[in-house]
Amino acid sequence: MSLSTNLKQGIRVCIDRGGTFTDCVASIPVPVSDEHPTGRKELVVKLLSVDPSNYPDAPREGIRRILEIATGEPHPRDKPVATHNLESIRMGTTVATNALLERKGERCALLITKGFKDLLLIGNQSRPKIFDLSITKPDVLYQSVVEVEERVTLVGYTSSPMGIVENIDPNDPSYIKGISGEYVHVLQRPDLSKIKSQLQELYQDGFRSIAVCLLHSYTFVDHEQAVGRLAQEIGFTHISLSSAIMPMIKMVPRGTSATADAYLTPCIKTYVDGFVSGFDENLTKNVSLQFMQSDGGLVPVSHFSGLRAILSGPAGGVVGYGMTAFDPKDGVPVIGFDMGGTSTDVSRFNGKYEHVFETTTAGVTVQAPQLDINTVAAGGGSMLFFRNGTFVVGPESASAHPGPACYRKKGPLTVTDANLVLGRLNPEYFPKIFGPKENESLDINIARSKFEALTKEINEYMTKDKGSEGLQWTPMSVDEVAYGFIKVANESMCRPIRALTEAKGHDASKHILSVFGGAGGQHACAIARALGISNIFIHKYASVLSAYGLSLADVVYEAQEPSSETLSEKALPLLQERVNSLVKQCQQELGKQGFENENIDFEIYLNLRYNGTDCALMTLKPEAKDDWGFAEAFVRNYKYEFGFSLPDRDIIVDDIRVRGIGKSAQSSKMSVHEEMKTLKPIPVNPSKAEGTASIYFETGRNDQTPTYLLEKLAVGTTVPGPAIIMDANSAILIQPFCTGLITSNTVVITIGDGHKTEITTEMDPIMLAVFGNRFMSIAEQMGRTLQKTAISTNIKERLDFSCALFGPDGGLVANAPHIPVHLGSLSHAVRYQMEYYKSDITEGDVIMTNHPAAGGSHLPDITIITPVFNEGKIVFFVASRGHHADIGGILPGSMPPNSKELYQEGAAIRSFKLVSKGHFDLEGLTKLLVDEPAKYPGCSGTRCLRDNVSDLKAQVAANHKGIGLVKGLISEYGLDVVQAYMMHIRKNAEVAVRDLLKGALRRSEGKDLVATDYMDDGSRISLRIEIDPKDGSAIFDFEGTSEEVYGNCNAPVSVTHSAIIYCLRCMVAMDIPLNQGCLTPVEIRIPDKSMLAPSETAAVVGGNVLVSQRLVDVILKAFQVCGASQGCMNNLTFGVGGKSVDTESGETKVVEGWGYYETIAGGAGAGPTWNGQSGVHTHMTNTRITDPEILERRYPVILREFALRTGSGGKGLHPGGEGLVRDIEFLEPMEVSILSERRVFQPYGIRGGGPGQSGKNLWVQKRTQPKVGGTVEDEGKVETVFRTVNLSGKNTAHVKAGDRLLICTPGGGAWGALDGSAPQVVQAGQQVFARGSVNDYQALQEASV
Repeated sequence: MSLSTNLKQGIRVCIDRGGTFTDCVASIPVPVSDEHPTGRKELVVKLLSVDPSNYPDAPREGIRRILEIATGEPHPRDKPVATHNLESIRMGTTVATNALLERKGERCALLITKGFKDLLLIGNQSRPKIFDLSITKPDVLYQSVVEVEERVTLVGYTSSPMGIVENIDPNDPSYIKGISGEYVHVLQRPDLSKIKSQLQELYQDGFRSIAVCLLHSYTFVDHEQAVGRLAQEIGFTHISLSSAIMPMIKMVPRGTSATADAYLTPCIKTYVDGFVSGFDENLTKNVSLQFMQSDGGLVPVSHFSGLRAILSGPAGGVVGYGMTAFDPKDGVPVIGFDMGGTSTDVSRFNGKYEHVFETTTAGVTVQAPQLDINTVAAGGGSMLFFRNGTFVVGPESASAHPGPACYRKKGPLTVTDANLVLGRLNPEYFPKIFGPKENESLDINIARSKFEALTKEINEYMTKDKGSEGLQWTPMSVDEVAYGFIKVANESMCRPIRALTEAKGHDASKHILSVFGGAGGQHACAIARALGISNIFIHKYASVLSAYGLSLADVVYEAQEPSSETLSEKALPLLQERVNSLVKQCQQELGKQGFENENIDFEIYLNLRYNGTDCALMTLKPEAKDDWGFAEAFVRNYKYEFGFSLPDRDIIVDDIRVRGIGKSAQSSKMSVHEEMKTLKPIPVNPSKAEGTASIYFETGRNDQTPTYLLEKLAVGTTVPGPAIIMDANSAILIQPFCTGLITSNTVVITIGDGHKTEITTEMDPIMLAVFGNRFMSIAEQMGRTLQKTAISTNIKERLDFSCALFGPDGGLVANAPHIPVHLGSLSHAVRYQMEYYKSDITEGDVIMTNHPAAGGSHLPDITIITPVFNEGKIVFFVASRGHHADIGGILPGSMPPNSKELYQEGAAIRSFKLVSKGHFDLEGLTKLLVDEPAKYPGCSGTRCLRDNVSDLKAQVAANHKGIGLVKGLISEYGLDVVQAYMMHIRKNAEVAVRDLLKGALRRSEGKDLVATDYMDDGSRISLRIEIDPKDGSAIFDFEGTSEEVYGNCNAPVSVTHSAIIYCLRCMVAMDIPLNQGCLTPVEIRIPDKSMLAPSETAAVVGGNVLVSQRLVDVILKAFQVCGASQGCMNNLTFGVGGKSVDTESGETKVVEGWGYYETIAGGAGAGPTWNGQSGVHTHMTNTRITDPEILERRYPVILREFALRTGSGGKGLHPGGEGLVRDIEFLEPMEVSILSERRVFQPYGIRGGGPGQSGKNLWVQKRTQPKVGGTVEDEGKVETVFRTVNLSGKNTAHVKAGDRLLICTPGGGAWGALDGSAPQVVQAGQQVFARGSVNDYQALQEASV
């Protein structure tokens, strides 16, 4: 028997405390009757989440109101709430989320391994917004950090069979087998007396909560546990050990998880204590109090922690629609669409909850199982703007206070106001909870008045804009403007749904759309139609489904351990033993909560990945008890997710996870699908209408739209659109050509074809925003296809690629994922091929190129271009550029630091038809990648042809996806319209850039903008910008730039274009579409045969990664925008193997080995209103860095230090950001190469600000030599000596075991003299933090180069 049936029959309350509203659903015991056959009735209460003038806590107030209604007795607000009628309380809360967003958690300290005090601040070193010069990263959650002098490292490494260590001395106590099965080497044990003293200092400073994160504690817990015991003895009230919180490899997310727990759990406890204190003393004794976790499971209040509470609120909604809209017999998957007041959550359910195990919320990356809920900043409270000739929705939100304009608290215009003005919300049916005294209805007059003002602004702007072109503008009405914003909001919400489904190989149109949340019903039909979905399910409790879902949720307990086993028959007994141990642990814990064994289910997972890859999939054990076929399940899942498998690679078990589920009492009601088969539809009787409403649709206003009350519609009733169905808390808009069917618990809407308004070629600001979204969506979905089908680490895992859409002229239309160095150069590549082939391009041709003279950046970046034909003519191009791991040359990786000629960097391909009329030319490709590069002295062909071919096929597939989407867009709107909006969007970007340039000229008082800077070898980059004050056009003239360099710091012309378009986009400082229009007002003049326009045989790898950075510094210096950033990418490679000459035979042979490549961040430049950010990648790169634990697991190195380089930022009114120190010790002999800049010339400061420190690369050589001096006894003895030498900016060294490389990266330049006065800083509006796998993927896309 389940737990719930053992309790007394009292009132059960489920509460979802959201950002705007708190929803309460109560189940109240009543006498059994025909109306209430179960002996229970349900009651819904909805109230504002924040209303301090009326009540201190919304959930408690909701329970108080429920008790008053249910009992008919008064429960005064000023007295503790009586609990004798309560059976259970289940709650989902945003307390943890809000504390994280607002940074109002518990004051806490972090204890971390020495050398890594800044690790969580550095994070993965990428910046969150790629075009934001004032780089802001969320603050770390701890207020103090203590370095613990201890160190362990892993034994052996996984990147090569050479790294396997089998002979470990069992008598050596410094070698210990960890939980995962890996051996660790204890290099330094912690000094407990010193740590105790450090902890006592923290305690005396008032800290009571600490987080502990030590290197490799995921497998070796002893040191963390020793620190934890000391902290407990001293009296700390909350201690978060990373090894206990989430024992998974990766120090950064494990450390942020531990600090998040230390930061949030005390807040949770404080909130719970406050909540409980508002009730009488029997609450905790007699009432079951449970909270929803981020993973969709309930836990008792004693187990509820901050780390697992981040998605506590929205998780209930996923459970709600999963349990009410999905039918396991039918098997049709469901998309959840939860549109609330602040944001919209999108998720998917196919019979199992889809979890992610590492995700970022409010800038904090945590490791914990969470439902894959994707948040987009477009809710009812999303603010509306008209910017630069286009309609913009969000991401700023009006939140609960002041809320939308119609809430009567002087709020801004929002999506809710637009729905109200359009007639889609009727104030009479909305709760009267607004205004200063929370007793008034929505105010349509305020909303309409604000829309009238905005409509006037829009018409004035468009009249002037059209007039400048000799055209007339037909003024828009208030209705048209409000409806325009709804269309834009709908399109922005469709994008993450497409991404969520497409990313995992699902077709969005083959889903049911389950719509809930207070605002969802008004948008349901439009969203479904846009996605091609034919059925919508809206539960009767849709407006409170997150609360209702809590009543259907199960209680869960999870246990997890790390592993490093290879999945095999040999390893299976050990894995089974460990699984059984975790099962027992879950069973005991759920037993304590009252669950009998027969009511506990177990889900057993192994977190599996192919050896040598990062793509781990949490794989569920097959259902049959004795079926342990994890390998087959993993391969099947991998093929589905990525389109291929790797049969020649071992499968590695990273983690073992058991999810124990205490089953709640489930309803025996038939599913909606079953009920629909039994119903005989009855057309609605028009007399049932409560009245009519005047509602604006695509076709115009319908003044006779009937309004029905849901409670008065009989089961089986069909309601044709247009119509509105109202309940107490929400409105369901059934659009024209759609039909609603009333079932016992759900409104089912069938989507018809609908009326299509004819879109003309004339620019419309609403359709401008819609097409901007659609064009970008094409590029994004191309990227998804490429990432899904590629095989190499660079493309699949680092997402080092770009996909883009181009017009028939080769000009950029939309680019994703915005890798800066690709921004302007892809268009060059397309236009080169257009000129090269002229009319010799036919349908079925696919062109491949990477040559710098043909629009390439550097040789590893291979571009694949495919024409889009319509009726025999090329109407668009699609292209994808991916960084290939190797394409030949003198060194593995094809990025040599000392290359002098292009051939040394690998295969250079000006143009090649990879596919000709549908035939893939493998023979020709092999010749170009393998045979041609090997003809040059000291060079070899590609070292990974198989991966090259697989990735090129993936690029072809991505382009094919783009072609299909473009053709779909043309089919929907017509070629003329699509191409017209391509030009309109370019014009939109062009206008923004012209305005920017005019403003720059005004600030310079009409003078030309001039700047010069130098590379470390003395090569000069000079720039003069002449701006026409009339039309805002500009000439960027690089006359005076040095000649081509005999080295690799030569930048192809396309790189200069990329740097310019990047800088212009940054300086515009608003979200304009990034396309060819940005460069329309700009003429670029580059001296021929200079380092910015080198000869065709010049080496260019440094131009792509180093000169590109200096170009940005020069451009920003000319505009006097900010101090210089580090001006470098600090490209580091090390490894063994490759082409070598046998000393005896003289024969050339290829030695198998391994290699590693990373770029290292530095300091960012400061500006007039911001300090430079420290330890972050800037400008033309944004690559993430490998986690310290992954680095030491894969390669024979020890990372001794990774920290900020204190004092390296420029001094000034706004100081420059600090660079980094990265200290790597090598455990075996290997070859190390560094390609870096700013080792001589410092990053400049500006407006009197000081320069950042230049960087340096130090090689610390560990050598033994005969002991010098001493006594006779010392003769014949050896001693260890250390020699430190400057490796310079660009060099290759052969290091020995024990050698170290100390890379000190440059700081950023300061802005303003120290004695200057600080300018006014403009505060940004409140924004919604996007989250979920789609957002994490987008962040990873922007973190590549």
